[in-house]
Amino acid sequence: MRKIVLYIASSLDGYIARKNGGVDWLDDFNDTGEDYGYYKFYDSIDVTLMGNKTYKTSMSLGDFPYKDKKNYVFTKQNIIPQADYVEFINKNIVLFSKDLKTQKGKNIWLIGGTQINELFFNNELIDELILSVMPVTLGNGIPLFTENVKQLKFRLNNEKSYENGVVQLHYSIL
Repeated sequence: MRKIVLYIASSLDGYIARKNGGVDWLDDFNDTGEDYGYYKFYDSIDVTLMGNKTYKTSMSLGDFPYKDKKNYVFTKQNIIPQADYVEFINKNIVLFSKDLKTQKGKNIWLIGGTQINELFFNNELIDELILSVMPVTLGNGIPLFTENVKQLKFRLNNEKSYENGVVQLHYSIL
């Protein structure tokens, strides 16, 4: 069965974006030439899942970055928008995702954001978490998880630290 993997970066104080959705603070860590295992991870997946706000943020950064994958964007809108490279889903996210996990293919990347992360964790749909902790504090912003995420236990599979202070933690959900 396929795994759903939340592969994401956060600040030391637990934020994945600024309040306005901006992720410009991540640029400070892109000038080293290090990919933080991204390309290996990207080759291991063939589907992306994301919330509508995360999709809009990715589109504001320029060209859609996941054109070679099957991409699903969860939306609460009754009128389904049309866009290149993505399929918008407004049905039951939990049932849709459970079905997707049973289909043949590579692993599935849950890109985020916060509300989708909570929904997936609370319904035990996430199998692995790969968290890159960036050595920066934002003070406020969009948190990795809401205060409503349920308690889960994790097993550390691997950890890697980089010269610039980034630490990547790879967990399985128990």
